[in-house]
Amino acid sequence: MTVKSPRMKIDLDVPSRRHKLRMAACCIRDGGILAYPTEAVYGLGCDPRNRTAVQRLLVIKRRPEYKGLILIAADFAQLTPFVELLDAARMTAIHATWPGPVTWLLPACADTPGWLRGRHATLAVRVTAHPDAAALCAAAGTALVSTSANVSDRPPARTSLRVRLALGSQVDRILVGPCGTSSRPSRICDGHTGATVRA
Repeated sequence: MTVKSPRMKIDLDVPSRRHKLRMAACCIRDGGILAYPTEAVYGLGCDPRNRTAVQRLLVIKRRPEYKGLILIAADFAQLTPFVELLDAARMTAIHATWPGPVTWLLPACADTPGWLRGRHATLAVRVTAHPDAAALCAAAGTALVSTSANVSDRPPARTSLRVRLALGSQVDRILVGPCGTSSRPSRICDGHTGATVRA
């Protein structure tokens, strides 16, 4: 059964996980805004190459573009179009934390859009350990923008109901599923130094 609002579609009791993922991936490819479970909270995502979608997501979040965004992926290959590699030792240390709830700041490629990296020379990226989020990235064939499903400075949503209450029909589709067991959003670390930027 799918409950519909003027814009938003919420998948409920869909017998096939593959079907749910296919519909969510179509939402991403069509330029939509999707809410989906991650390691700690529901995330808001869209196609990182679609400027219109990203700017709409920022309006929903009430988040200024200069702050930049996080990208998540099913594997590192989905992130390589957006970031430069560090030396072998640093990359080995980074890969040892993935898949997992650690986000790394890596040098952004020269052509990585400003609507992703904001005012920074780096981009925040993560290979997600959440099975639904990883499967979504794989189904969509791309890394995804990932930011908590809430208006900035308000509590992030941990359930699909909280997403609906907080954001209503501003979100085009919700991929329903349980969040992971992490009690807080991902730790963010500096790729060059390994230092924790956000605990």
